[in-house]
Amino acid sequence: MILKIIFFVLGALAAFAIAQSEYSLIVSAVAGLLFGIITVGLAWGVEGLLKKTSARGFQGAAIGIASASIVFFALNSVLSGFSIPGSVLPFVSAAFFFVLLNIGVTLGFKKGKETMQAGSRTRAGSKNTGETKILDTSVIIDGRIADVAEAGFINGTMIIPRFIIKELQHIADSSEPIKRVRGRRGLDVLKRMQQEIPNVSIKITNHDFPNIKEADLKLVELANNLKGIIITNDFNLNKVAGLQNVKVLNLNQLSNALKPVVLPGETMTIHVVKEGKEDNQGVGYLEDGTMVVVDEAKRHMGDEIQVSVTSVLQTPTGRMIFSKVKETGRKHMVSDIRG
Repeated sequence: MILKIIFFVLGALAAFAIAQSEYSLIVSAVAGLLFGIITVGLAWGVEGLLKKTSARGFQGAAIGIASASIVFFALNSVLSGFSIPGSVLPFVSAAFFFVLLNIGVTLGFKKGKETMQAGSRTRAGSKNTGETKILDTSVIIDGRIADVAEAGFINGTMIIPRFIIKELQHIADSSEPIKRVRGRRGLDVLKRMQQEIPNVSIKITNHDFPNIKEADLKLVELANNLKGIIITNDFNLNKVAGLQNVKVLNLNQLSNALKPVVLPGETMTIHVVKEGKEDNQGVGYLEDGTMVVVDEAKRHMGDEIQVSVTSVLQTPTGRMIFSKVKETGRKHMVSDIRG
């Protein structure tokens, strides 16, 4: 408030000093009073504007003021060459000055703001390549995330909330041998990523949401708060995150995308390892783990046979290949038996 009073006094005295040489004391006092009020109003407006103005916008406004001042002094020397009464000239000059000041501040502020927004978009674009990744329990236990990161396909900061660490520890302390092995494997994967993979940074955080019981929902809430990406192998978590517009990287989807393309009619060699669900079906697997269902292959259990692909089914959890025993392979085996 003291600063506003100082502005008022300075504005009033300046206007009074200008007007006194040409007008009566009363007119000069009124002019000083009005100019003081205008000065305080402008100061109040500028103060409110500064609270909402970024440093870049303020810098642009300052450049605008400097430019307006230079132009004003140039125009003022031109105005002095015209036959303008001496009593009017100061007010004309003041009017020109405030018009130029308004233009300078407005343009400078606008250009400064545009520059700041362009810089923000550039920084946002560069940050997209290094978005924060949040790992869930399934992808840590799976372990392939470490291989993908080591190969350089995923980098940057990876967030592991402490409630995920607790879940891994709980699994590692389980009385069931399989769960215990899975939990310890997850902890070993994290240790490997912390110590052996330089292009990722593992950050354990204390983020928690006591009002939310399920770990999956906590991860989704955390991803919303941090504007991060969830990396998972859990199909259900993938769906829940998608409903809340949270970005998800599913390593199973990545694995499926990298599997070789198989087209109907292609021939492959399959080791039939077990019976299928339907009558007379056999089941085998490719090297990448893809299941191959073979019609009429029950009698070839334990054999390696040539099969012909009939169709490929892509499911959310993986891919299945349906095939039948290749005719040439069947005839060859029949001739061997007769021989």
